[in-house]
Amino acid sequence: MKTLPIRWAAVPLLVLALAALLLAGPVAAQEGSPPPGAGVIPKEQVPPGLTQIPGPNSPRTADDVILYMDESKLVGRITIPDPALATLVQPEGRDWRYFRTRIEKWVAAIAIVGMAAALLLFFVIRGRIRIEHGRAGRTVPRFNGLERFTHWMTALAFLALAITGLIVTFGRPLLIPLIGHSAFTATAETAKYIHNFSSVPFVLGILLMIVLWIRDNIPGKADIDWIRNMGGMFKGGSTHPLSETGRFNAGQKGVFWSVVLGGLALAVTGYLLMVPFYVTGIGGMQILHIVHAVLGALMIAGILAHIYIGTVGMEGAFEAMGKGEVDENWAIEHHRGWYEAHKRELPRHGSTHGHGVSAE
Repeated sequence: MKTLPIRWAAVPLLVLALAALLLAGPVAAQEGSPPPGAGVIPKEQVPPGLTQIPGPNSPRTADDVILYMDESKLVGRITIPDPALATLVQPEGRDWRYFRTRIEKWVAAIAIVGMAAALLLFFVIRGRIRIEHGRAGRTVPRFNGLERFTHWMTALAFLALAITGLIVTFGRPLLIPLIGHSAFTATAETAKYIHNFSSVPFVLGILLMIVLWIRDNIPGKADIDWIRNMGGMFKGGSTHPLSETGRFNAGQKGVFWSVVLGGLALAVTGYLLMVPFYVTGIGGMQILHIVHAVLGALMIAGILAHIYIGTVGMEGAFEAMGKGEVDENWAIEHHRGWYEAHKRELPRHGSTHGHGVSAE
């Protein structure tokens, strides 16, 4: 009888071994898999406010859990002392990023460019507001040295804050194509330091303004007349009704309170942004940034109007903060109540062959 070669005799053994492996695989997997619910941690072991995230290899104890859902955030287990760094995914961050890259720029552009365009149109239509009766040639003191120092310190600090803030907001799309990435990086970093340090004289100026001028900026009856006539800015002839307008009119009072309240709000939100996560978490930081950015854009737009009316918009207005003295006719036409109340104690300077407006 002819026998089979040894190599062919081994074939049945290989088939049997393969069949055994195929049959033993599911059994071993079934025996090695945890029973239903074995990988679920009891609720009492999960940290308060967190939800366990099950995975393919579910942990057996709470100490084995790496990721949790904290409300809408995905947080992890960390060993470093800063808990804020445990947040891996925060969906609200997408909303903040959209505001940062889109909405913030549109708000700032519409407010600032819109105000500049409106002032230019107003100047073209109305022209410069002149002293109706011409200059008297005699001046009266308006602001002392401390008041002018306070004004210019606050103004220069605000300009530094505004310019550096605009660099941070619009710098990437506007400056990088012009100066390149490296130069913009150095510019933005310098702008950040100037922005932070300029906040100190700005806040100091606001506090001094409160001490020096809050008494003269309390709303009064004369402000109603000023608002009703819009200060005479939209009509020729007499720019102001002969009312009891005090040291500051309603428009100037509006600027004062906008700078004081808006400036303090900018300072608070700005300083909290400078110490991230010291007071609030990531969600609060995002809200602080939104408030800071919107307030900054609105204040820049408002200060543009203040700069306009104090320089080219009104004859004789700049002299108040420039020299501390104003023409007598300007004082009578714009602040008659203040002039009447203080004319006996306000020394007059200069002389002229012209005729001033009588205060009687």
